[in-house]
Amino acid sequence: TAMAGKQVKKFEFVVVGGGIAGVTCVEQVASRFPSADVALITAGLQIKAVTNYKQVSKTLEEFDVEERPSGVLEERFPNLTVIHSAVKSLHTHSHCVETADGRVFGYKKLCLCSGARPKLLTQDDPRVLGIRDTDSAQEFQKRLSKAKRIVVVGNGGIGLELVYEVEGCEVIWAVKDKAIGNAFFDAGAAQFLIPALEADKPQAAAPCRRLCYTTEEPGPGAAQTFTAGGTSRGRSSGSVEPGSALGPDWHREPDLLISSYSPSPGLFFFDFHSFILKSSEGSWPVYIQLTNGKAVGCDFVVSATGVVPNTEPFLRGNSFAVADDGGLQVDDHMRTSEPDVYAAGDVCTACWEHSPLWQQMRLWTQARQMGWHAGRCVAADVLSEPIELDFCFELFSHVTKFFNHKVVLLGRFNAQGLGSDHELLVRCTKGREYVKVVLSRGRMVGAVLIGETDLEETFENLMLNRMDLTAYGEELLNPDVDIEDYFD
Repeated sequence: TAMAGKQVKKFEFVVVGGGIAGVTCVEQVASRFPSADVALITAGLQIKAVTNYKQVSKTLEEFDVEERPSGVLEERFPNLTVIHSAVKSLHTHSHCVETADGRVFGYKKLCLCSGARPKLLTQDDPRVLGIRDTDSAQEFQKRLSKAKRIVVVGNGGIGLELVYEVEGCEVIWAVKDKAIGNAFFDAGAAQFLIPALEADKPQAAAPCRRLCYTTEEPGPGAAQTFTAGGTSRGRSSGSVEPGSALGPDWHREPDLLISSYSPSPGLFFFDFHSFILKSSEGSWPVYIQLTNGKAVGCDFVVSATGVVPNTEPFLRGNSFAVADDGGLQVDDHMRTSEPDVYAAGDVCTACWEHSPLWQQMRLWTQARQMGWHAGRCVAADVLSEPIELDFCFELFSHVTKFFNHKVVLLGRFNAQGLGSDHELLVRCTKGREYVKVVLSRGRMVGAVLIGETDLEETFENLMLNRMDLTAYGEELLNPDVDIEDYFD
């Protein structure tokens, strides 16, 4: 093989990827086996750390994400080596990984946590930006300061955040779905949030969670690191591998609120049709074709249309089972189809039989949960111990913030996969809260809570206990009825 003749450094455990899944996995394994040699292979100098972790209820968790120098991990775990390089190839037969700088590392157990990258409308066009990691967010900020008009295409959380945060620049939002933020919300929630777009934004007095960038003077040839002020401290040459995904509050970096002197920007909703790049004719650098036949010009386009799992370097020469969405198929022990190779986070697709109230979405919370579970599964396998699928996979739950409102999503919050076999109850107090419950055969199977509703634990219990709610009917959401009294 090509490997022959190269010096192989051997590790018991190797984890690929310095994002939330990889770091969480490596922490599990390195702490369970303090005398085993563990390696984390990551292209970036910074790793993503989970901080301020709070278990809010049985399945709901909140945490912040910070970028930290990888040395922080090595200090915590003397048995851990961090290798700064991208992976070039994986040889599952000989149990070794080759990095882009030509080194070879052997493993007994390997966990792939290489994440996903934005699905771009077109590849390699400088006028189309995907925002997924710190570098692309920085680039976006730079370009935004000169832009008069941008088009945001697509409907992910990033699309929502952008439209709310950008000031002093006209934003045209082109979505395929009728409702904004369709992956997260339905038309009702969208209507509830749209006035927030029009309203004056609250002064950010409320301390918002933010990415803390620690600064290190980079060595020669190092990628840049950022202070919270966004000043760069050195730049590497050559193409940069995409870093790990951004934290839930990436847009709250102080620089992103471009101060604006122009009147409030217009926000227009259109159905996206196709992409045309005309640069010579017309006065804008790029045009986009909408379903209404109009071509709209702008300075640049932000593509917020979902993600593609980063599987490339691993597939060649191996026989991984790959799911329809491009992820590596994993079973309930996070094992791929190749022996001794596990995967977690955005790169994998959960192919076990899901709990009826859980679905995979490529979000922070799940990256942490999967990385944690994968680390424990690797340990259980090595020690020949049995292990159950973690309880967090019983019920989908996600806490986030949109437009300055707290948002909690539970279960099949958009009635995913229920067909017509469901009914919705909605309660909405304009500007304050929006509560939607999805019922199927008398049982609560999903909910969207926007604002400070304090209902998440009650609803979580109703779903987990599969409680029959037929008797309550509409009363379930009557604000004068304290639901908790019924079910304590």
